[in-house]
Amino acid sequence: MREFKGRVVTPGQVTAEALVSTQGFNTLASFQMALQFGDKQVKCGDQNNTDIHGKPMIGKALCLPQTIGSTTGGLVLYCACAMEKSPACMLFANHIDSLAAAGAVLADVWVEGVSMPVVDCLGDEFLAYVKDGMTVTVKEDGVVVVE
Repeated sequence: MREFKGRVVTPGQVTAEALVSTQGFNTLASFQMALQFGDKQVKCGDQNNTDIHGKPMIGKALCLPQTIGSTTGGLVLYCACAMEKSPACMLFANHIDSLAAAGAVLADVWVEGVSMPVVDCLGDEFLAYVKDGMTVTVKEDGVVVVE
């Protein structure tokens, strides 16, 4: 078990199974099939992300270095939360980009009853340590426990 301390972007507490991408996460490509065509398992649709392509993202602790891709990324995250197709939380090794942060914050403020805690600045050690299937607990103060 290890603890990592990051910066809280959107608050909340959650425990979920880890889904890990060591590559940049293209939000639009990853969520497009689920949001546009109703994939209920919300499988990652980004063929360029060999770490998580085809794996279900809904309800997972999505662990990643950073997001990449289109300027629609924030809106995609907001929509995933509004449609109840979001990860349980998003955990960034690096700083979150402004678009992903905007989507997470808008969902936190506007979508009643939906919580998707987001923590960034967890560091490269976090991403090296966490593996698919591990249990991840996010605490209100930005502490992330990986077991």
